[in-house]
Amino acid sequence: MGAALWMAACSAPGGPIAIGLAGPFSQPRGASMLRAAQLAVNQINAKGGVRGRPLELRIADDSASEDAAVRVAERLHADPSVVAVVGHLTSSSSIAAARVYGGGADPVVMISPSASSPDLSGISPFVFRVCPSDLQQGPHLARFAWQALGVRRAGIIYINNDYGRGVRSSFAAELERLGGRVVEADPYVSGTPSLEPYLSRMRRAGVDALFLAAERPGAELALREMRALRLAWPVLGGDALTGIEADGALAEGVRVSSAYLPDRHDDRNAAFVADYARAFPGERPDHRGAGTYDIVRLLARALADAGPERRAVRDYLARLGRGKAPFEGVTGTIAFDGNGDVPGKAVAIGVVQGGRLVTQAEQ
Repeated sequence: MGAALWMAACSAPGGPIAIGLAGPFSQPRGASMLRAAQLAVNQINAKGGVRGRPLELRIADDSASEDAAVRVAERLHADPSVVAVVGHLTSSSSIAAARVYGGGADPVVMISPSASSPDLSGISPFVFRVCPSDLQQGPHLARFAWQALGVRRAGIIYINNDYGRGVRSSFAAELERLGGRVVEADPYVSGTPSLEPYLSRMRRAGVDALFLAAERPGAELALREMRALRLAWPVLGGDALTGIEADGALAEGVRVSSAYLPDRHDDRNAAFVADYARAFPGERPDHRGAGTYDIVRLLARALADAGPERRAVRDYLARLGRGKAPFEGVTGTIAFDGNGDVPGKAVAIGVVQGGRLVTQAEQ
C-alpha cells in the first residue's frame, strides 16, 4: 500500500515530474553525468519547476554493462511516472537498452549524452542523443592527424565493443581516403594484461602515430607501455578518453575528440562552468556532464511546452529543429534529424596540457 500511495503521489497533478537517469554512477565517467543532472534539476526547481511541479530524478546505475542496462531500462520503462530517461552513457549499454524503451504499449524517450556508435542511429523513434556519432568524430580525428600532425602511417588499438569498432572504422576510412594508411589495427578487451606485443609490431612496421579507439583504462595501459618502450608517437583518441588528463605527465600531449570542452567560449557555457564549480568544488564538467545538463534542461522545455506525457515529449523532441526552434545549450545547438542524431554538432579536438584538456581545434 505504501508503494501504491507513493506512485499515486508522484503521478498526481501537483506532484513531482519524474525523469529517469541511467548510467555507470559508481564510475568516474558516470559521476560527472550524475553531478550535472543534479545541478540542472536544482536550478530548474529553484525557479518553480515545470508548470509549477518540481522535477525528480529516478537514478539507476547500469555499471556500463549491457545486461544491467536492459534491467534498468525494463524498470524505468515499467514505471508510469517516468516521463523520459536521460542515458545511457556508453554505446553498448545504450544499444542494449534502446529497444526496451521503444517497445510495449507505452514507450518512453531515451536521450544519451555520449553514446556515439553509428549503430544507435535510427534504432528506435524513441531514441535520441546530443553528441556527434563516430561517423563525425572518427573522420575529424583523421583529418586533424593528417593536416596538423602529418600522420601518414597509423597504428590503431581499439576496444572490441560497439564504441571501439565504430570509431576505429570511421577513423581508418577517412585516413585512407586522404591517402594515408592504417598499418595495423589490433583489438583488446577489458582485462587485457598487456598491449606491448601490438606496440612492438607497430614499431617494426614504422607507424608515425597511434590512434586509441579505447576507453580510459586501456589507453592508460597503452601509454604506460609506450613509455616503457620509449615510444614517442603522437597519440589521438575518441571522447571515451575524456578524464585521462587527470593522469598528468602520462597523458601530456594526448589529443582527444569531444563534442564539448569546458573552455568553450560563450557566455552560456561560462555560466555553466562557474555554477558547476560552485556546486562541486574542484570539479570541471566534461562532455558527459555537459550533455546531461543540456538534456535535463531540454526536457524541462519539452515538458513545459508539450506536457508531461511520454508520447508528447517524444513528438516534441522529434520536431526540434524541424518545426520547433532548436535548443541552445552549453554544448551548442541541439536539433535532431530523423535518426535521433545531431548532425550539425561541432567536434572539438582537445590536447592534454598541464593536467587539463584544452581546445586545440574545432570543426
